[in-house]
Amino acid sequence: MSTTLDLSRRPAPLPGPRTLAGLSIPALRAEMESLGLDGKQAGMRAKQLRRWIHHFGARDFAVMTDIAKDLRARLADTYVLDRPEIADHQVSKDGTQKWLTRFAPGVEGESVYIPDVGKAGALCVSSQVGCTLNCTFCHTGTQALVRNLTAAEIVQQVLITRDTLGEWPSAEEDRLLTNIVFMGMGEPLYNLDNIAEAIDTISDGDGIAIGRRRITVSTAGVAPKIPELGARTNAMLAISLHATNDDLRNELVPINRKYNLAELFDAIRAYPGLGNSRRVTFEYVMLKGVNDTIAEAHDLVRLLNGVPAKINLIPFNPWPGSPYECSGWDAIEAFAEILNRSGYASPIRTPRGRDILAACGQLRSESVKKSAAEKRREALAEGEAGVLRSEP
Repeated sequence: MSTTLDLSRRPAPLPGPRTLAGLSIPALRAEMESLGLDGKQAGMRAKQLRRWIHHFGARDFAVMTDIAKDLRARLADTYVLDRPEIADHQVSKDGTQKWLTRFAPGVEGESVYIPDVGKAGALCVSSQVGCTLNCTFCHTGTQALVRNLTAAEIVQQVLITRDTLGEWPSAEEDRLLTNIVFMGMGEPLYNLDNIAEAIDTISDGDGIAIGRRRITVSTAGVAPKIPELGARTNAMLAISLHATNDDLRNELVPINRKYNLAELFDAIRAYPGLGNSRRVTFEYVMLKGVNDTIAEAHDLVRLLNGVPAKINLIPFNPWPGSPYECSGWDAIEAFAEILNRSGYASPIRTPRGRDILAACGQLRSESVKKSAAEKRREALAEGEAGVLRSEP
């Protein structure tokens, strides 16, 4: 008898006051209506709350001076403005920051802020806790899927980063956080409803105000959902590619067995607004002796024919137990040179945050890592005990 994980269900609400942090305008309006406000009043209050929470970063209803005192009191009695618990926060020697956020007991996800990426700095957010795709080079793929993150939980990752960076209110100039990339834990297109709602909230000009052209959603290749993503979000598209033929991609990115390269590229060409000003980003991790030959570079050029594209070449970031090695620097540069000569921008992505396992492909929730470490310690202790017992 088999069981199926139902990802359509929202997680059961935790006991205690609910937080309004991260909620979309429709969700805030629904909460105001639940307090008995009529449609017009509920809509107005939702917009006020949105601005206080997502533009000013308010953590206390008392500061919301354009909302009547009696309503502020009711809000404070009913809701909170808390962020989820930060179970761990690490800072790399290169300035990269990683948060392990505990959204609920046993539900922990990672997000990573990378300075000097995009216009000023990019936040890599997670859309799921764990992943079902099992890409063989990705550490997250070794963690079982727990559940989808809600739209509010996705937005809360942005709020936590802004809190840490001290970026309240949301300024238009001199920001440290300018770009959002859905490249963290999970497959975003398996959580499209929440992704679309989160992008609406993140891009809201009266709130967080990060434009849709600075929001990129990466997929491993859920082909049927790709045109829908564009129609619903107008976000930039990235494809986790990593191979130029179906046989190898079946091995590296197993979802290719369901949606092969021909289906994937048909969906990419159907992405709304595709053009030279809205190119697709293809992510290609460089694996020594696997996908890094000159012949494969030429195959990649042929595969991308007719698609406005740029290619991010990603030196493989090792993780404990990984079966792969990173390609040598000469091989990566030779690969990039062929792409560049063919007219494709192909920057080699500088690994960031490797020392805190925050680099591309290294994310895996700390609770799982600690559990594995505990098992290793227990096994070592048992082995030592066995040796002692065997000694005369």
